Amino acid sequence: MAIIAPSLLSANFLQLGDECRMLNESEADWYHLDIMDGRFVPNISYGIPVVAAIRKATKKPLDVHLMIVEPEKYVEAFKKAGADIISVHIEACPHLHRNIQQIKSLGMKAGVAINPHTPVEMLYDILGEIDLVNMMSVNPGFGGQQFITHTLKKIATLREKIDHDNLNVLIEVDGGVTPGNAEEIVQTGADVLVAGNTIFSAKDPKQEITKLKNVTRFALKS
Repeated sequence: MAIIAPSLLSANFLQLGDECRMLNESEADWYHLDIMDGRFVPNISYGIPVVAAIRKATKKPLDVHLMIVEPEKYVEAFKKAGADIISVHIEACPHLHRNIQQIKSLGMKAGVAINPHTPVEMLYDILGEIDLVNMMSVNPGFGGQQFITHTLKKIATLREKIDHDNLNVLIEVDGGVTPGNAEEIVQTGADVLVAGNTIFSAKDPKQEITKLKNVTRFALKS
């Protein structure tokens, strides 16, 4: 059964307290928080004060996805704001190992995110140092995009490498996840599903989360 991590990028920010209460009462496992700087991706989302406010509203893990350049300047501040997991982009980090060491030294779980065009083989030298791979299945920067089907091949390749090396690394899939494709994504090898628009645009978001849980409940990884 997959970990479900709703992305608050698609939440109603005028009703953020209500959205957090809904997630607290739901079967959601994590909160996925997308931080965008308008430089690494062509959009700006929200920052440290919003993460700190969300931290006060939930005890569930905060999975913070930094779509920003020079993430090392802000990692400690996000830790203080309440982040439990921080993922940085391989494409934004010329000294990736140093970035991972920094996150770990602050007591957080460390993830590396990769864009749709980035080969998973580029992660192989760092896999033994991290807790999670955030595999982007859409081009980062905006919610509501369609799942890029080539991602399934990348998930399968990465799953094989993780299992072969007996590593404890979660594969997170971020973008275009729906109840219609969630089972196949998990069967291919994913452990964590990020869903934003699918959940928050639903008539009953809590029920949509349960639906995602249910379709992955008995999915066996290939």
